[in-house]
Amino acid sequence: MPNFPRTDLAVEAEAIHRSAAAVTELPGVRAEETERRGFAVTEVHVLDVAGENALCKPIGDYYTLALDPLLRREDDAFENAAQTLAEVEDIYRPYKQKRRTRATIAREKGLAPLAELLLSQTVTSGTLEALAAPYVNEEKGVMSTDDALAGAGDIIAETISDDAAIRAALRRLYRTRGVLWAKAATDEDSVYRLYYDYREPVSKVQGHRVLAVNRGEREGMLKAGVEIEDALALQEIRRAVFRGISISNAFVNACCEDAWRRLIEPSAEREIRGELTDAADEAAIRAFGQNLQPLLMQPPLRNRVTMGFDPAYRTGCKIAVVDETGKVLETGVVYPTPPHNRKDEARKTLTAMIRRYGVTAIAIGNGTASKESEIFIADMIRDLPGVAYMVVNEAGASVYSASRLGAEEFPDYDVSLRSAVSIARRLQDPLAELVKIEPKSIGVGQYQHDMPPARLDETLRGVVEDCVNSVGADLNTASAPLLSYVAGLNDTAAKNIVAYRETNGAYPSRAALKKVPRIGPKAFEQCAGFLRVTQGKNVLDATGVHPESYAAAEKLLALCGYTEADVRAHRVGELRERVKALGEEKAAAHCGVGVPTLSDIVSDLMKPGRDPRDELPAPLLRTDILELKDLKPGMKLRGTVRNVVDFGAFVDIGVHQDGLVHISRLSDNFVRKPSDVVRVGDVVDVAVVEVDAAKKRIALSMLAADVGRN
Repeated sequence: MPNFPRTDLAVEAEAIHRSAAAVTELPGVRAEETERRGFAVTEVHVLDVAGENALCKPIGDYYTLALDPLLRREDDAFENAAQTLAEVEDIYRPYKQKRRTRATIAREKGLAPLAELLLSQTVTSGTLEALAAPYVNEEKGVMSTDDALAGAGDIIAETISDDAAIRAALRRLYRTRGVLWAKAATDEDSVYRLYYDYREPVSKVQGHRVLAVNRGEREGMLKAGVEIEDALALQEIRRAVFRGISISNAFVNACCEDAWRRLIEPSAEREIRGELTDAADEAAIRAFGQNLQPLLMQPPLRNRVTMGFDPAYRTGCKIAVVDETGKVLETGVVYPTPPHNRKDEARKTLTAMIRRYGVTAIAIGNGTASKESEIFIADMIRDLPGVAYMVVNEAGASVYSASRLGAEEFPDYDVSLRSAVSIARRLQDPLAELVKIEPKSIGVGQYQHDMPPARLDETLRGVVEDCVNSVGADLNTASAPLLSYVAGLNDTAAKNIVAYRETNGAYPSRAALKKVPRIGPKAFEQCAGFLRVTQGKNVLDATGVHPESYAAAEKLLALCGYTEADVRAHRVGELRERVKALGEEKAAAHCGVGVPTLSDIVSDLMKPGRDPRDELPAPLLRTDILELKDLKPGMKLRGTVRNVVDFGAFVDIGVHQDGLVHISRLSDNFVRKPSDVVRVGDVVDVAVVEVDAAKKRIALSMLAADVGRN
C-alpha cells in the first residue's frame, strides 16, 4: 500500500500522491476541474489497475464539490440553507450514479456527439436526417436515422433535466405559481370531504391542510398532487435552452417537452410536496410544544382525595380512589351504563367509597360512555355536598396502562384499573402524570400521530425539562418518570429515589437524598435545587434555594431580623424592602453571594414551596350536566381550552364534544395565530354560534359582541 496519508476523498489522494511522486499526472488516473454556477467540481477517474494501486480506490469516477461560495455567505447563510442544499443537489445530479436510463443506452451507442450538435443549435441549413446519417450503426443497434435522432433526443432530455439552473427556476415557479390539489378517490363520505375538490396555491397553503391531504392520501380517501401550468414550465425551460434559429429548434423543443413531462415534473412535484410536508411537520411539532407546555403547567388540584372514573359499556366503569399524594386507596368496577344499567347498585357503591375516604373531586374520562357516565355522576353528587366533577381528557391513559411503565408501577392491577388511576392522578397533577405517556398519545397539537417520533420525543423532553425546572419536583410524591427529567438524574437514579422512599418512608430533608444509591456528590449538586421537601424540618428544603446557599439564606434572614419560623409562617412579606433598605450589594457581600443569587434567595424565601402553577386559573369543576340538545345559538357559557391548532381552539364546555372557536371568532382584533390569544388550560367565556347535532359539531365564539363583553 502506498506510504502516504489516508484520505476518503479521491481528489485529496490524487493531489497528495502526485505531489509525493513529483509528477503532473498519475498512471491510470485522470483528474480534471470544472466550474458549475460558481462551485468548483473536481473529477477523479480511476481508469485501471495502475490507478487502483496509486490511490487505493476501486476503478470508477469520483466527484468533489467545493462549497467555498456557500461557506462565505454570511447574512443569508442560514436563511437560505434549505434552498442552497437543493441547489447543491442539482449541481451534483449530472455526476450522480444513475440506474441505466434511455440516455445512458444512447450514449453507449455513440450518440452523445449528435445530441451535443443538435442542442447547440448552430446548424442553420440542411436536414436533421443528414446530421444523423453518420451515426447509423447496425452493430450498435442504431438501425436508422430515426433511431439516431430518438437516442439523441433522450440524451438532450436528460441533459435538460440535469441542468441545475433549470431546476432552480422551476423550483421557484412551483413555490410562487404552484397549486396543491386533492380530489376524492372514493365515493364514500368521510372526514376528508372538504378536500374532495380542493385547490390552493402553494404559496398560501397552511400546514394543517397539507397534513390533512397527506393523511387522506395515505388512507386511500384522496388523490393529491402539486401542479403548475405546462406552458409556464416550458417557458422557463425554453428560455434556458434555446440559443437561436436553427434546423434543430423544433426537435429541441420536443426534447424540452419530453424532459418536462417525463423527467422533471414527477421529481419536482415530489420535491415540492416534500418541502410542504417538512414545513408542515415543523409547524405541527411547534404547535405540539406550544400546547404541551400549558397543558403540563395546568394547576394541580391540591389536597383533594380524588376518584378516577374510567367509563365503559359492556365491561363496566373502572374506579380508583387516590389520596392527596396520589397513593391508591381502593379500586373497583361498577355498571351504571348500558347494557347493564345497574345504576342503583353503582350509586350505593360509589357513595360509600366517597364517604369512606372523603372524596371531594371526581375525574371522569372523556372516552367511550363518557356522556352517560357524566349524567350518572352529576345526578349522584346532588346528594353529596362538597363533591364536584371534571371531565378529563383521557388521551393516552389506555396506552400508559398497557405500557411497560404501567406494569412496573402497578403490577397487581388490571390494565383497565391502571387507566382509572391515571385519570384521577392527571386531575391532581397533570405534570407528574402526563410525562408517563408517549408524546403522540397526549392529545394536544395537530396530526401528532403523523410526526416523526424522535422529533416529538425531543420536543417533549425539552418542554418537560423546562416545566420541571420551573416548578420543581416534590421528593416525596414525584414519580420516577417525572424525576428522570430533573437535571442530574437519569432513569436509574429516579427509580432508586422512589424505591428508597417506599422502603424507608418520606424523605425528611434534601440531605437524605445522599443516602440513595447512585446519587453521588455531583448528581446531588445538580438536582438538589429542583427538588422539594414540603413538610421537612428545614423550611429551606421547600424552596428553590440550593443547599449550597443555605448558609447565605440564613445570614440574610438574621441580617433582616427574621427567623426560619417566620419563613414557614409566611411572615417575611417585607424581606425585599428590608434588603433594599440595607443595600442589595452590601447585603449580598455580607451573605457571600452575588446580587442575582441574593435576589433569587429573597424570592424563594418569600414564597416557600411556591408553585408557579398556583398563580394560574384553577381547574373548572362542574356539579351539573349539559347535553348537546341543551345548546342553543346565543347561549353564553364558560369552558376550558383543550387544544389550540392553526385554525382555532377547541373548548370544553361541559358537553361530550368540544366546541371549536374558529380563528376568525377568537378576538375582535386580527389574529395571526390562535396561540397568540389562547393557551391550553385557559378558562374562557364563549357563546354558542351553531350546533350541528347530526355531525356532532359545535361552533363557538369569543367575540365581545357575542359573549356580552363591553
